[in-house]
Amino acid sequence: MNGGEKILNRIKADGDKVAEEILLKADKKCGEILSEAEIQAEKSSKDIIEKAKDKVKQIDKSSKSRCELEIRNSVLRQRRVEIDKTLAEIESYLLNLDDTKYFGFLYNLAKTLNVTSGEVYLNKKDLARIPADFKDKFNEVGIEITVADNTVDIPGGFILKNGNIEENMAIDAVIMSNRDKLEDIISRELFK
Repeated sequence: MNGGEKILNRIKADGDKVAEEILLKADKKCGEILSEAEIQAEKSSKDIIEKAKDKVKQIDKSSKSRCELEIRNSVLRQRRVEIDKTLAEIESYLLNLDDTKYFGFLYNLAKTLNVTSGEVYLNKKDLARIPADFKDKFNEVGIEITVADNTVDIPGGFILKNGNIEENMAIDAVIMSNRDKLEDIISRELFK
């Protein structure tokens, strides 16, 4: 072998050695990058799983809260229905009392008024069945009345007018004005 070939072989051997070192360093660096990527991927995976678990817990808690709220609202709606039905039954009961009890109820309503005289207006049905002692019973509770010949459009009860003052003692109006008190009583009885 001549000197030029020896030099070329040496350059080639040195080049092969450098290339092999570069390849080893590249393999090592790739291994480190892959190892780091696997660690990061595992960490990211754990973070994603934890975030997903937290989100599921939040959704579950929110769903339970919404369900509890819907149940509570449903119960309240049903209570409202039952209270309204009971109030309607109370009104129906009062309107369908026999004459003696019905007019006794009207006299008791009159006792609650703070007036001493006036003109009483009844509906057509009540005016037709008015008892003979109607005025006397009002006098007994301290109210001197006259009974109007014309009727009013109310389901039952009476309207008492004294000048510009009008006392609405219609049964539906009395129930409505006492609705809060009646609801409390009904709630205590129905929903113990």
